[in-house]
Amino acid sequence: MVDVQSSISLSPSTNEQIISLPSNKPCVDESKSPVVTASKLRPEEADEPLLQENPNRFVIFPIKYHEIWHMYKKAEASFWTAEEIDLSKDIHDWNNRLNDDERYFISHVLAFFAASDGIVNENLVERFSSEVQIPEARFFYGFQIMMENIHSETYSLLIDTYIKDQAQKTYLFNAIETIPCIKKKSDWAVRWIQDKESTFGQRLVAFAAVEGIFFSGSFASIFWLKKRGLMAGLTFSNELISRDEGLHTDFACLLFSHLKHRPSKQSVQDVITQAVEIEQEFLTEALPCALLGMNATLMKQYIEFVADRLLLSLGNSKVYKVKNPFDFMENISLAGKTNFFEKRVGDYQKAGVMAGTQRNESVSTPDATTVSMGSLCLDEDF
Repeated sequence: MVDVQSSISLSPSTNEQIISLPSNKPCVDESKSPVVTASKLRPEEADEPLLQENPNRFVIFPIKYHEIWHMYKKAEASFWTAEEIDLSKDIHDWNNRLNDDERYFISHVLAFFAASDGIVNENLVERFSSEVQIPEARFFYGFQIMMENIHSETYSLLIDTYIKDQAQKTYLFNAIETIPCIKKKSDWAVRWIQDKESTFGQRLVAFAAVEGIFFSGSFASIFWLKKRGLMAGLTFSNELISRDEGLHTDFACLLFSHLKHRPSKQSVQDVITQAVEIEQEFLTEALPCALLGMNATLMKQYIEFVADRLLLSLGNSKVYKVKNPFDFMENISLAGKTNFFEKRVGDYQKAGVMAGTQRNESVSTPDATTVSMGSLCLDEDF
């Protein structure tokens, strides 16, 4: 600390006080870097390129991981805000076109979503964004954190708009403590955040399951409302958010493909199948989709179908070998059928952002419709 009082003297010409500024000596020992280093690695991760200490992590150019950078630009092109969702017609549907069971189901799904985005962000802030050392991935995680905040704000806004009773609002906003079936899902995710023994690869799979499986059934249930012509604001926000979460899941799979030491295929399968069981219980027993008039058996099959897709993206084989039972989810589930970023969901893609990346997109061939999602390719018959 500088002793300011001792550095004060009188000017011989004006008799005014002059403060001598301290020298420009560095405040830290120059021999030691003040920069926080990468998180402590497990022995088996010591030579992982994504996780090794990287002195160049503060500058993005030159791009080294082009696929990862391309995913970041896709996310950037898809930016939107909660204020862009028009809920003016939803109130009429909520009060006059939905029954009590449907309102109960939707409010509880929104409560899960509102809490889950915060859990995903806690993992990104506390673990992933500090562990990964390559700037391309850090750019993506930084943007994902912002978008998860927008998702959480949107779900909270939906609850605040639809639910007028203050006690019910409080109950829903505190769902991870007040609603057992939601607490079970959140506890599973939080355990992975707090697990100090698991590898980065294992946790990458777990959060791919959170965003790729734990959200899938709820997304499908809201798209079911769209098919029925209900809740235009809710279903449009669901379209935007499901697109974002699909990209986040694809990004996790892309990073997984860059790992030198991946978890065993059995370990990956165990995590995914456990997530499937929890999600199936959530939507067929704890919060039955039958409340919306959806078939519970088909919902179970849909979750298994989504899980098989995720397993393939992680380099595993299919476990369930089932078809997509919901035709209205075809474009959501199969990136190979319709590329969201080409379709421009709701025209929400920033003009020009993707122009420089289009040349990297795959081109369809006569015998297969293939769309490149980072390092992942999904074929038409997939």
